[in-house]
Amino acid sequence: MSNRLASATSPYLLQHADNPVDWREWGEEAFAEARRRDVPVLLSVGYAACHWCHVMAHESFEDQTVAAAVNGRFVAVKVDREERPDVDAVYMAATTTMTGHGGWPMTCFLTPDGEPFHCGTYYPREQFLMLLDGVTEAWTQRREAVTDQGASITAAVRRTSAPLTPDLVDDAVLDRAARLVTREADPARGGFGGAPKFPPSMTLEHLLRHHARTGDPTALSVVEHTCEAMARGGIYDQLAGGFSRYSVDAAWVVPHFEKMLYDNAQLLRVYLHLYRTTGSALAERVVRETAGFLLADLRTPEGGFASALDADAGGVEGLTYVWTPGRLAQVLGPDDGARAARVLSVTPEGTFEPGSSTLQLREDPDPVWWARVRARLAEERASRPQPARDDKVVTAWNGLAIAALAEAGTLLGSPAYIEAARECATLVLRLHLVEGRLRRASRAGRVGTAPGIAADHGDLAEGLLALHQATGEARWLEAAGDLLDTASARFGDDTGGFFDVADDAERLLSRPRDPTDGPEPAGQSSLAGALCTYAALTGSPRHREAAEAAVDAAGGPARQVPRFAGWTLAVAEALAAGPVQVAVVGHDDADRAALERTARGATAPGLVIAVGEPDAPGMPLLADRPLVGGRAAAYVCRGFVCDRPVTTVQDLARQLAG
Repeated sequence: MSNRLASATSPYLLQHADNPVDWREWGEEAFAEARRRDVPVLLSVGYAACHWCHVMAHESFEDQTVAAAVNGRFVAVKVDREERPDVDAVYMAATTTMTGHGGWPMTCFLTPDGEPFHCGTYYPREQFLMLLDGVTEAWTQRREAVTDQGASITAAVRRTSAPLTPDLVDDAVLDRAARLVTREADPARGGFGGAPKFPPSMTLEHLLRHHARTGDPTALSVVEHTCEAMARGGIYDQLAGGFSRYSVDAAWVVPHFEKMLYDNAQLLRVYLHLYRTTGSALAERVVRETAGFLLADLRTPEGGFASALDADAGGVEGLTYVWTPGRLAQVLGPDDGARAARVLSVTPEGTFEPGSSTLQLREDPDPVWWARVRARLAEERASRPQPARDDKVVTAWNGLAIAALAEAGTLLGSPAYIEAARECATLVLRLHLVEGRLRRASRAGRVGTAPGIAADHGDLAEGLLALHQATGEARWLEAAGDLLDTASARFGDDTGGFFDVADDAERLLSRPRDPTDGPEPAGQSSLAGALCTYAALTGSPRHREAAEAAVDAAGGPARQVPRFAGWTLAVAEALAAGPVQVAVVGHDDADRAALERTARGATAPGLVIAVGEPDAPGMPLLADRPLVGGRAAAYVCRGFVCDRPVTTVQDLARQLAG
């Protein structure tokens, strides 16, 4: 018998729809029931691709004894953290306050007023049963202590919503941030820190932009080393492209196998910009393969992109992806099997579990041989149990994908990437904009009820602005401007900062905001970046000032913990560099195409490009910029200073290099 989750749009909630636990979705109805029964709320937060969420579900939430204890003594609420990041942020703040760390599954016990009084993460079945007994005893026998604890934790959570203190991010701050970050890099294995090791997408983009602005060779070296180490390691799917969420070791050998849209969209863009900077064949290959993964494995029938592939297949983590020497020999024959084992670091001892290995590609094999072997291994792997797909379409993450594919399509000459970005943008604007307000997610063409957060507005606007530059279509610029106006009115404060939720959103314990960048850009930095790009494309001083204020509002993390302010610093590098604006005017001919190729190959931080006929409607950068002597021309500006128009690629290259 299904519980109350059967009608949910979230794949994570639907995974729990047949649990014997009487789950409810987040909402006032659940808390009203808790008040009526005078029992605590058990809040469980996770997401569909989370391995340990599945483990706790199998051990506890599918167990009749556990279900009886939960149903009799609590009101159980299940939340998809990806669909309701606001709820997740509030109670993750409570969890880290109480325990010093967080993660998923997140397990919180709340008063009927929503105040958390005990928080944790994963609990094995027997420990969870004891915890249920302990919480029940405290609630019935020591109620005053419980409510005092809840009030104390709530006060701590509310302090996280305090106004941001602006701190100027100038050239000196940018230089110091780059030095601090490069000093923290792992010189042997790439990346930062030890195990587990996460792809540092935004920090790599920050360092690429810093190198482009200053010529700092150390910044570029860190990016090259880290990108090669990740691309050759087990964290990268050597057969189908795309990156796993993180590496459980410090050398990128064994991944946690879930593959997230937001990671792959950001990494695609980083490798694309590395290719643009260095011409690296490895970086270009990773871009094409990762874009191929997005289009083949994450694209939904409606034209959006699904959130993730699960870490598990058939209930076993990594089952789809690992190999043994014997299996390679069976598939490829003894000679090719032995050669593949050497090339791919597949050993009898195993790198993942005893006897099984992830695939690494520490050197480039013969390309003809590798193309044949790779195709045969991919074919065999497709016959194995496959990971489940979380097919909800999240606004922010699709915005990241739109930006990456639009840029990759223009730089690599791949119209299919641009068309995929266009179809995705069309879907999100058609389905997720409801009565002028943005929603967080949809599934199978049905939009959810959760409102969009700040990052949804910033990341989608960033994607639309990249698509505008790739296609010359005015509608994307107009839509981005509308999103930014809404964000400024509904999410902003008087310091240049942004809350994560709108001023008319559901009232939680606090109005969450976090200026630090995590695995994806914070709402604060995503809006700063989109404001910066929009200002450059339109010449709007108001949006330029808002971008500068948004960067300075996150200046504290940028100064103190620059590795956790990667996108803020990347935006600040763009502002410090101008950013560079290039208008290429001309008829659709070879001369204009040559100037456009030169412009798109430039590495200036935050570079914006407009290409089209003189005074093309809906393209402000092309206004009042005529042909020169009847020929196609390029106009280059930095900030508020413009160079003379040029008509040759040599002159344009010199201006861009300057």
